[in-house]
Amino acid sequence: MKRNYSNILIAAGLIFMAAASRVVNADMHLYNFAPVAALGLFSGAVIKDKRYAFLLALLGQFAADLYFQLFTNVQGFYGVSQLFTYAGLISATFLGTKMGAVKPVKVLGYTLGASTLFFIVSNFGVWAEGLYGLNFAGLVKTYAMGLPFFKNTIMGDMAGSALLFGLYALLQRSFFSKMEKATA
Repeated sequence: MKRNYSNILIAAGLIFMAAASRVVNADMHLYNFAPVAALGLFSGAVIKDKRYAFLLALLGQFAADLYFQLFTNVQGFYGVSQLFTYAGLISATFLGTKMGAVKPVKVLGYTLGASTLFFIVSNFGVWAEGLYGLNFAGLVKTYAMGLPFFKNTIMGDMAGSALLFGLYALLQRSFFSKMEKATA
């Protein structure tokens, strides 16, 4: 099996595992603790073919939303603000494409950046729905109301990035060292 194809399979499995964590976190009432921005960041950073990086990140998010819609009482598809949630995921994925060499300090910094970017974009979508008014005061209130959830967003993304990037490195080493021994 080609190394690049194997990398994509390993990354795809981890991406869908991260997307599944959204479902688990919702069942445990850990709101915004899902590693959504981490999922996009990881996908953008490790998948070389950027078409697949964006596609896998979006499919992971969509699969979780579809699960919510079909099998739970949580609304999976919920309106205009959801488009901004996907735009935040795309932004985090794009940020991941700019990471370059994956190193722990870079992952930490990029994760903070991706979480912040996701917060800004997704909460703008909440404002666009007009919940607090479609004016400057409503915009400020939207972001102020979102701040308590931002802590969970950062914690979820930090944990998600640590797991995604860490497991990816471990799986790559394990898988490819076994392949090299088998072909030797």
